[in-house]
Amino acid sequence: MKKGLFAILSLILVVALAACGSKSADEKPAAGGGDKGTEAKPVTLTVGATAVPHAEILKHIQPALEKEGVKLEIKEFSDYVQPNVQTFQKQLDANFFQHKPYLDDENSTRKMDLVPVVAVHVEPLGAYSKKHKSVNEIPDGAVVGIPNDKTNGGRALSLLEKNGLIKLKEANMIQATVKDIVENPKNIKIKESDAAMLPRQLAEFDLAVINTNYALDAGIDPLKDALFMEDKDNPYANILVARPDNKDSDAIKKLAAALTSDDVKKFLEDQYKGAVIPAF
Repeated sequence: MKKGLFAILSLILVVALAACGSKSADEKPAAGGGDKGTEAKPVTLTVGATAVPHAEILKHIQPALEKEGVKLEIKEFSDYVQPNVQTFQKQLDANFFQHKPYLDDENSTRKMDLVPVVAVHVEPLGAYSKKHKSVNEIPDGAVVGIPNDKTNGGRALSLLEKNGLIKLKEANMIQATVKDIVENPKNIKIKESDAAMLPRQLAEFDLAVINTNYALDAGIDPLKDALFMEDKDNPYANILVARPDNKDSDAIKKLAAALTSDDVKKFLEDQYKGAVIPAF
């Protein structure tokens, strides 16, 4: 009797253990990740930018992009060379600081193949002075500072021409140099300097032509302080730039869409009051 009871209990125990083992095996896939393993992981984009307004615009859209699964890391630069070099070398995923004529020249000069993704805003170039209050006050022999890179230097010379200080061989020459000046009635002396340095050197010049991003970063108000500025319609819209291998990625597309959203348009209008103009 005891042996029979023991056999029955043993059988029950074996069945129970087998059932438990089967249940545990059935539960493993769910506990092991199943759906969780297929969830999209956040993508990190590292974007190079000059501080104002480019990095400010990128910081503004960071929260919205994060909700879309894109973590935006912003690396700030004070020059116009390294953002392109580092994007080309894949140290950056993209950059946001330049207009297309500048990009075209850099691609040609440095043998790169970076590509524009989308135009975001225009920053009209301005001419500033701490010594004179109008273009009519600019004296004979005045010293005028302009950016030393090809496209912004030519852009500055075109601006000086439009305001009667010089005449160029051809109107609106994107890559004009001082050698292209054919008339200089006030015998002004053109000094080329690094674009980022011009706001700090302003007191050294009678007049300096300064990129709006560097003017804003130095606390200069283009709308109040400029003696004259470029027209709002010009070919120098600032662009998001990437590489051929990543320009069509989902993350870059989301970044481009965020930069040209109604939210950013309102941010530009509210934050910069016309000194930075939407290009979309």
